[in-house]
Amino acid sequence: MEQLLVHCANAIESNDATLAQQILWVLNNIAPPDGDSNQRLTCAFLRALIVRAAKSGTCKMLAAMANAHCNLSIDIHTFSVIELASFVDLTPWHRFGFTAANAAILEAVEGYSVIHIVDLSLTHCMQIPTLIDAIASRLEGPPLVKLTVAGGATEDVPPMLDLSYEELGSKLINFARSRNVVLEFRAIPSTYADGFSSLIEQLRVQHFVYAESGEALVINCHMMLHYLPEETLSPLSNVNSNPYSFEPSSTQSLRTMFLKALRGLDPTVVVLVDEDADLTSNNLVCRLRAAFNYLWIPYDTVDTFLPLGSKQRQWYEADICWKIENVIAHEGLQRVERLEPKSRWVQRMRNAGFRGVSFGEEAISEVKTMLDEHAAGWGLKKEEDDLVLTWKGHNVVFATAWLPA
Repeated sequence: MEQLLVHCANAIESNDATLAQQILWVLNNIAPPDGDSNQRLTCAFLRALIVRAAKSGTCKMLAAMANAHCNLSIDIHTFSVIELASFVDLTPWHRFGFTAANAAILEAVEGYSVIHIVDLSLTHCMQIPTLIDAIASRLEGPPLVKLTVAGGATEDVPPMLDLSYEELGSKLINFARSRNVVLEFRAIPSTYADGFSSLIEQLRVQHFVYAESGEALVINCHMMLHYLPEETLSPLSNVNSNPYSFEPSSTQSLRTMFLKALRGLDPTVVVLVDEDADLTSNNLVCRLRAAFNYLWIPYDTVDTFLPLGSKQRQWYEADICWKIENVIAHEGLQRVERLEPKSRWVQRMRNAGFRGVSFGEEAISEVKTMLDEHAAGWGLKKEEDDLVLTWKGHNVVFATAWLPA
């Protein structure tokens, strides 16, 4: 299947409509959208290639023909808070990062009476309630918790939420109050497209004011940083000037600049959790192969926790389809799914002036307890200081924790 998709991609790129059409017919017959996990995976890639052909203006008749076969629009569900909370609990994909990160954060902020958490998370603060629960039961009594988020950072990326960050904030404040924790919530309008520059600017001002007050600063990055533009995107052509007024060089990628800006805030701990794959290649075939050899995992796992035809399964697979389309059909600034493997993030963090810190025994045991609630194929491995979630032995998500070096 992968080889056929590669041939199809090459035919579309070289504008060979006849060959592309022949391969499409074959793929269409062997990869129905309601087939087994491998067929559904292939069908999603096929769909993305057709969208690419239609967008680029090559193989126009191909797109017209294909349209008759499959609906090219993806129906992305907008979640309520309750739906999203139960949705992320279905699988360790996000829970692994929540559990590992919370354990590292709790260890780092021990003894602080004020904890400022900057939550850069794809899952709209779904990690925070369990963190508040754990903070509430501290022996020395609960601290004051300040929570800052980038408002509207991922409006265009699933999962999508059906309420504003102000409404979400008041729900979190009420939840914290029920646990006797005082929570202050701030949403700063900020986007990954410019490296969260407005958020960084606000944090720098706050850091200047609160640096002496003994406040713990926690930066929690959960599957968000791979949306920051990196080196394969032509350097800041879209931005008239460097968004970070305080950085001397505009030749670096926004990823590098963002991490250096974080280091400048001298945080108590930075937790970085993301998917362990490389989808940054500018070569379509390389990217297709990398995505195919990573994104089979969500299709393979779904059979263990969601029945065929269930609503949640449709939402889950639509989100993966969206990701595949973004990786395959789009280029330039529209292609935002730019995953990098753990090794590259580790190098970036070290270059920015951070040193890795190991996850303690407690963190490992909590992650193992959480994995026991899920299917047998999920596993955990320790790589140097880091934790990696695996499925049938393949790396899925990594969790790393960092202190200023």
